[in-house]
Amino acid sequence: MINPMDYMSDADWHRFLAFSQNLETPCIVLNLDSIKTNYLNLKALFPASPIYYAVKANPEPAVLNLLAGLGSHFDIASRPELDRILDLPVSPERISYGNTIKKAKDIAYFYERGVRLFATDSKDDLKNLAAFAPGSQVYVRLLMENSITADWPLSRKFGCHPDMAYDLLVLARDLGLVPYGISFHVGSQQRDIGQWDDALTKTRYLFSSLEEEENIRLGMINMGGGFPAAYIQPCHELNEYAAEIHRYLSDDFGEEQPLILLEPGRSLVGNSGILIAEVVLISRKNNTALNRWIYLDTGKFNGLIETMDESIKYPIVSSKDLPGGKEAEVIIAGPTCDSMDILYENYKYRLPVDLKSGDRLYFLSAGAYTASYASVGFNGFPPIRTYLLS
Repeated sequence: MINPMDYMSDADWHRFLAFSQNLETPCIVLNLDSIKTNYLNLKALFPASPIYYAVKANPEPAVLNLLAGLGSHFDIASRPELDRILDLPVSPERISYGNTIKKAKDIAYFYERGVRLFATDSKDDLKNLAAFAPGSQVYVRLLMENSITADWPLSRKFGCHPDMAYDLLVLARDLGLVPYGISFHVGSQQRDIGQWDDALTKTRYLFSSLEEEENIRLGMINMGGGFPAAYIQPCHELNEYAAEIHRYLSDDFGEEQPLILLEPGRSLVGNSGILIAEVVLISRKNNTALNRWIYLDTGKFNGLIETMDESIKYPIVSSKDLPGGKEAEVIIAGPTCDSMDILYENYKYRLPVDLKSGDRLYFLSAGAYTASYASVGFNGFPPIRTYLLS
């Protein structure tokens, strides 16, 4: 049985239960105090580094308002995200257009609204930046292989080989842009701190070779995200990540360290949310089947897409959990008419044997990539609703 007090204080858990008892499921309850604490902790560990919150992780207006008030910068991927952030008291100097896949007209829109910091990883995109965002600062994203040690890998689709990154930064200068820095992302929910060492070694090579061979002096490293939230699989504490990363930076750059940007998402908002689902049906596939199927009123298409390939394993608590209560392995699935809407089949969660339709399951650490990933109405199920813990 999972103990929720391993993931939050006893007071917060009981406060959540009292607040949520009459809420209609499925829904997510967010604790803004947790997000504030996470932000301040990260800032204390990296005091010289601007924090660019990855808006895609949770674009709830109250979350954005809170972070804006704390002085956060923002990593933006689209026009609607940009408009949402600029409606806050946030200047365009606190925004990075971090999406390497963008239309020319969107580049122009960002530039017209004052954004001057852009990511890139291809020649055609760089040419569009020169044409529609002249004179802007650009940073090139490196291709990282992190499919083994990151629970949600970000390899293959984004970034380019260091040799190409070198050529792109030279081209950026020749096109009248400002070759500003290098970015990388070691993979979301990265459990191997050594991945930052490998990325920074490649980055150091580019910094040195560009300065020696092209007289291009880069000034920034965007280390992306990757810091973990608290799920079932154990991770290092955030201060351990910070200590090792500072050591890697010192080894590679000594006293002349460039500006370091961070783009956290999951680590800021993950543990702030609890997703509440109701048990719709419990069944077995034959008379002698060992495992029960637990069907919920939410699934992959309405908040739990990161259970794809059983990548993110949320701590799950049942409303029937009792110390010493009898449990058995189950398969957990969503409500839609799609056969891929199975959350956990290979990894067997253990839930109470007396679980019934109408009981509730609580997915802990569900504040990131849940509501923002939900469909707008597959099978007619409405988008999952978010409530703020009061």
